[in-house]
Amino acid sequence: MSPNAVVAELISRSNRLGGDPRNTNYAGGNTSAKGIGIDPVTGGDVELLWVKGSGGDLGTLTPQGLAVLRLDRVRALVDVYPGVEREDEMVSAFDYCLHGRGGAAPSIDTAMHGLVESPHVDHLHPDAGIAIATAVDGEELTKQIYGHKVVWVPWRRPGFQLGLDIAAIKADNPEAIGCILGGHGITAWGASSDECERNSLWMIQTAAAYIDEHSTRQPFGAELPGYAALPEAERHAKAAAIAPTIRGMASTDRPMVGHYTDSDVVLDFLAHAEHPRLAELGTSCPDHFLRTKVKPLVLDLPATAGTDEMVARLKELHETYREDYRGYYERHATPDSPEIRGADPLIVLVPGVGMFSFGKDKQTARVAGEFYVNAINVMRGAEGLSTYAPIDESEKFRIEYWALEEAKLQRMPKPKPLATRIALVTGAASGIGKAIAKRLAAEGACVVVADLELAKAEGVATEIGSGDVAIGVQADVSDEAAVQAAVDAAVLAFGGLDLVVNNAGLSLSKTLLETTVADWDLQHDVMAKGSFLVSRAAAKVLIEQGMGGDIVYISSKNSLFAGPNNIAYSAVKADQAHQVRLLAAELGQHGIKVNGINPDGVVHGSGIFSSGWGANRAAVYGVEEKDLGAFYAQRTLLKKEVLPEHCAAAVFALVGPDLTQTTGLHIPVDSGVAAAFLR
Repeated sequence: MSPNAVVAELISRSNRLGGDPRNTNYAGGNTSAKGIGIDPVTGGDVELLWVKGSGGDLGTLTPQGLAVLRLDRVRALVDVYPGVEREDEMVSAFDYCLHGRGGAAPSIDTAMHGLVESPHVDHLHPDAGIAIATAVDGEELTKQIYGHKVVWVPWRRPGFQLGLDIAAIKADNPEAIGCILGGHGITAWGASSDECERNSLWMIQTAAAYIDEHSTRQPFGAELPGYAALPEAERHAKAAAIAPTIRGMASTDRPMVGHYTDSDVVLDFLAHAEHPRLAELGTSCPDHFLRTKVKPLVLDLPATAGTDEMVARLKELHETYREDYRGYYERHATPDSPEIRGADPLIVLVPGVGMFSFGKDKQTARVAGEFYVNAINVMRGAEGLSTYAPIDESEKFRIEYWALEEAKLQRMPKPKPLATRIALVTGAASGIGKAIAKRLAAEGACVVVADLELAKAEGVATEIGSGDVAIGVQADVSDEAAVQAAVDAAVLAFGGLDLVVNNAGLSLSKTLLETTVADWDLQHDVMAKGSFLVSRAAAKVLIEQGMGGDIVYISSKNSLFAGPNNIAYSAVKADQAHQVRLLAAELGQHGIKVNGINPDGVVHGSGIFSSGWGANRAAVYGVEEKDLGAFYAQRTLLKKEVLPEHCAAAVFALVGPDLTQTTGLHIPVDSGVAAAFLR
C-alpha cells in the first residue's frame, strides 16, 4: 500500500473514532499506522510510523497533524533506554527518529505505537473503558468482560516504559486484541486499519453493554431532598445571578473565561447522595484532570437555597479550596517541580443549577466542562459495577506538574491583548458597532453582538467566528428587561463580563419646530436611557466579579459642537458624554474605567446614515448623499474620511494594555473638527 493510502486510511479511521464522544474525548487518545515509504536520500524503501502528533484532535485530524518517524530508529531506542527514572529523556530522542521534517511534534505516547508489533494501533479514552479502568477490581472485571481477548495493564504514567509494557503484553498474549490501561483508558491493535477500528469499537461497546446490563439502579446513591434540578428558567436565572461571583473566584490568580452547562448528566449527578464523596476523589484519566484540576469545587447547599446564601457559601468554600490545593502542591512538589499554576478551581458544581467550567479561552473552558461530564460518566460506570478508585493523588501531581507538560504549556503562543476579556457591544449589527465587535474579537476578546434585530446580530457573530468567539443576542436597549436578558446571556455564554460598549443609537435630522415629543423621547430612550440601563446592568456584574473592567460610550462630536437641525440627537449625545464623567467618578473605586469616543461623519456602513439621516444631512449641506463622507472629510483639519474601523481602533486603544490608567476621557475620532475640541 502506498504511503498516501496508509495516511488516508489512518486519517479516515481517526476522524470516525474521534467524531463519536462515546469513543474518546476532545484531543484525547492517539492512533497510528505503519507502512513503507521512500527514503529521499537513497531512494530505497523505509518502514515508517505515522502517529497523531502532540496536541491534536482525532475528530478533526489532518495529515499535517501526524508525526512521521522511521520505525527502525524508534525501535532502536530500546537499546539506549536509561530506565523508568529517566524515561522523560526519550521524548526528545524522538526528534532523531523523524522522517524528513517529521510533521507534527511526536507525543509522549509515540513509544506505545512504535514498539507494539502491529501495523495499526489505537489508544482511546472512552467513558465505558475508563469506568472499567478505574473500578477498584478493574483487573477482575476485565477478565469477566473480555476473557483472554483483552489484557489488564496496571496504572503507569504514559511514557516509554508503558510502551514497552504494552508491547510485551501483545507479544505474550497472541489472542489479545487490546488492553485496559488501569486508571487511564484502552489500547487496541489490528493487522489492518479496519480490523484495528473494529477491535477498538468492540472493546468500547462490550464494556458499555456490560455496564448497562450489570449496573446497580442508583450508582450515585439515593436522591437528595432539595438537590433536584430547578425548572429551566429558574436555574438559568440563578446561574446568571451567581456566575459573576464564581468567575471572580476562578480568576483570583489569573483571568479566566467561563462556560455554563446544565446537562442532564451534571444535574443528575448533583441530585444524588454520593456526589460529594465522588467529586472529592477527583478524576483519574490524565486527559481529564489536566483540564479540570484534580477535583472540583462543590457547593454544599440545596438548589432551594437563596442566591445570597449561595454566594456567601461559595466564597467560603473558595478559600478552603485554595488552601487544599496549595496543600496538595506542597505535599508533592520537589525542588525541580514547576511553580504552582494557580490554586483556583476550574470546575464549580452547583446542585440544581449546573456546572461552571473555566479556561484561558472559551473553547478551553467548554472542553474542561466536557471532560468533567466524561468523568461523571466514568464514575457512574465504575460505581454501578463496583467502587470508583481513581489513581493516587501523588500520580496525579506527577502528571499535572510533569516537566513535559510544563514544556508543552511554554510552547503555547503568546495570548492576544484582549484574551480572557468578555465584551458586550450594543448596536453591533452594522457600522461602528460591527467594526468594534470585529476588532475586539480580533484582539482576543469573546464578543456578545447585541442588536435590535436578532438575525442581524447572529449574522455578525457568525462572521466573527464560532460560538466560542462570538454570539448574537437581541436587545432593545430602551427596555430594562431586554437589557438584563442580554447581560445574562453574556454571563451564561462566557462566564461574566469585562467590557461594555454603549453604541446603540439612531438619529432624526429635524429643526426645533419639526421635532416632536415622540422624536425627542425615542432618541433619549435609546441613547440616554439605553446607555444608563446597559451600564447599570453591566456594572453590577463587574463589581461582583471584582476584576475591574471597561465601559465605553460611543458619543459624538455633536456632544460638544452646536449644529443646525439636530436638537434631540445633539442633546442626548451630550447626556451620554456626561454619563461618562459621572460613571468614571463613581466606578473608579471598583477598578472600572469609563471612557468615550466622539466620532463624526462616519458614513460608510452606518445604520444611522442609511436609515434617512444621511439623506437629511446631505440636504442640509447641499450635497449628494453619495458624496456626504467626502464632504465631511473636506471640512476637517486632516481632510480624511472617518471610517467605522477608526472608531474601533480608538475603542481598542482605551480598553487595551496601554491606557490602563485612563478614565473619564473622550477621544475625538473626527479627522479634526476644531469647533469640537475638548476644553
